[in-house]
Amino acid sequence: MHEWTGVVWVLVPIVAIIGGIASAIAATFAKARVRELEIRERIALIEKGIVPPPEVDPQGFDRGIDRYDSLRAWPRGYATASAGRHRRAGITLLGVGFGLMVLIGFSGSPDEGFAVGGFICVLGVAFLINSFFESRPAPSAPPNPTAPPGSPAPPAPRSPIQP
Repeated sequence: MHEWTGVVWVLVPIVAIIGGIASAIAATFAKARVRELEIRERIALIEKGIVPPPEVDPQGFDRGIDRYDSLRAWPRGYATASAGRHRRAGITLLGVGFGLMVLIGFSGSPDEGFAVGGFICVLGVAFLINSFFESRPAPSAPPNPTAPPGSPAPPAPRSPIQP
């Protein structure tokens, strides 16, 4: 019985990881099947001429469409968002690199701390530099999106009661 003790301690985490991954895959397939059935039900209602009920989250759908339309209107839609992401990643990597330099430098040899932490700091500096190359001011939305560019602004709405 004692010879199996070491094997059990190795197999328990492996079985747990495989079980977790398998349950995540099963849940994904189940959600996809339910969504497919919902879509088929909506199509069947539309084919019969019945107006289907609204989606579960119609505001989420509207937000997604608005976000898509606003990104399509930009010349390069993700340029301003990616600059901020690169800047945050660079600052985070600089912090992690300096932290590793101090941690490894005080616990081990300073040369190893400088090598490992310095490498991560260099990555952080590269992300920061990349964010400065990509930073552009966000294009402002036109005041009247239905009017062609260069046309005068529409008149201000008048109150129904005039003096």
